[in-house]
Amino acid sequence: MVHWLTGKKLDFMNSSTQEVLSMLTEGQEQIFSSLKQNLSKIRAGKANPSMLSSVMVEAYGSMMPLNQVANVNATDARTLTIQPFDKSVLGEIERGILGANLGLTPMNDGEFVRLSLPVLTEERRKELSKQAKAMCEQAKVNLRSARKDAMDAVKALGADTLSEDEVKDGEGAVQSSIDAANKTIDSIYQTKESEIMAV
Repeated sequence: MVHWLTGKKLDFMNSSTQEVLSMLTEGQEQIFSSLKQNLSKIRAGKANPSMLSSVMVEAYGSMMPLNQVANVNATDARTLTIQPFDKSVLGEIERGILGANLGLTPMNDGEFVRLSLPVLTEERRKELSKQAKAMCEQAKVNLRSARKDAMDAVKALGADTLSEDEVKDGEGAVQSSIDAANKTIDSIYQTKESEIMAV
């Protein structure tokens, strides 16, 4: 069986239900972490350096994350300032920001690149909320895939070592774990939505 996250082959033949649940929990933590990272890129009114975490800059012959070629600071609630370690990459930083499709226009003054975040309209807030919802739905799809793999693993154990009751208990434990994970995703979404909708 292949692990739904790493794509690596897993040997469940020597696993126990506890190990399957442990792998499921680990997978859920990775799903939550990835979701939170993706949601942090959605601008919710306040300038935050993590909004630029997806920006890649061509510098010294290779593509590098922005934070490896510059310091990024929020100077106030609506302005980000990017100070390159080497001024020769200012133009590349601008191109990287424009290429990342963040809806922000960089201003280069020869020393810094500044980004002014426009005030969010009600319509834009609703759009961002929909984006956040779609990210959370994708995380739930990933959870369903994890659930299927864990259920298959428990059934495989049943064919080898577990009694029928132990298989039922194992499947119940997997389902409980997935139900709790879905609630966590709903809670992450509600937090992000209230952050987006706050004027």
